[in-house]
Amino acid sequence: MTAPLVLGIESSCDETGVGVVRGHELLADAIASSVDEHARFGGVVPEVASRAHLEALVPAAHRALSAAGVSLGQVDAIAVTAGPGLAGALLVGVSAAKAYALALGKPLYGVNHLAAHIAVDQLEHGPLPVPSVALLVSGGHSSLLLVRDLAGGVTPLGSTIDDAAGEAYDKVARLLGLPFPGGPPIDKAARDGDPAFVAFPRGKYRDGTADFSFSGLKTAVARWIEARQACGLAVPVADVAASFQEAVADVLTRKAVDACRAHGVDHLVISGGVAANSRLRALAALRCEKAGIRLRVPRPGLCTDNGAMVAALGADLVAAGVPPSPAGFAADSGLPVTRVHVS
Repeated sequence: MTAPLVLGIESSCDETGVGVVRGHELLADAIASSVDEHARFGGVVPEVASRAHLEALVPAAHRALSAAGVSLGQVDAIAVTAGPGLAGALLVGVSAAKAYALALGKPLYGVNHLAAHIAVDQLEHGPLPVPSVALLVSGGHSSLLLVRDLAGGVTPLGSTIDDAAGEAYDKVARLLGLPFPGGPPIDKAARDGDPAFVAFPRGKYRDGTADFSFSGLKTAVARWIEARQACGLAVPVADVAASFQEAVADVLTRKAVDACRAHGVDHLVISGGVAANSRLRALAALRCEKAGIRLRVPRPGLCTDNGAMVAALGADLVAAGVPPSPAGFAADSGLPVTRVHVS
């Protein structure tokens, strides 16, 4: 059987992504980001994001198809992020995908954004070994999932009880006077800093759960900076960035390795925007090697939101014989991760 050729559309937040895959082969991945339009607000503005998607989606689709060397008529199926995400932003992608599917007479799959982050690893490392544990870390999500059959569903093991790791990065970056989004500038600043300079707290570090908490860490950084400034002392940005980053990476990797051990799993996949962080990748590799766990992390360009990940999950669903989503399905900003696709 020929691997399915799938067009994937992603518009859950501030990146408009359109990808084309054939099975687990990445053919094209076109992205248009509106992050610069949000930077002056210090966060993503939903209405701005929605309008940016309206302007960028069709041109991004044209670029992706051209780069892949295929036409819309050759596509076997269309996949689109149905949730979770910003409601208005999701509606743009879902509406466009429905229009394409109806005009072409192609099956349409509304897929889960979080499950797509797991599926994208297959475009780089091949079929996902099952069972696996997936650590999803992004601006809005920090979760541990047990993956036995990605097309059939995933089992939540734990998640953040307050701020996600990416949110903490954005807030700490603002405290340090670094630009938005906070992940890349903190990672860059931390390279010249001492990760042991400040012993920031590790929330829920050894509490016996697979849950996370980063709100206390964010507050601890804020209080430390306030105390430093109250004494008339300069804030050592690199050292604070490195200490904060070490706390985040320490908790994430410790919890992920513990989850693998608890469930007898020897494969760990890390994905989502924060998975591009250099310290997280390095510490995960070190701890997984020590624990005898095989680590899989997509290259940084596939960690952030993109259309290729949506297409990859769509290709899995087509190959597994999963029926398409009903034509009238709605975008769902709170779509639970247990619903890999809308049925």
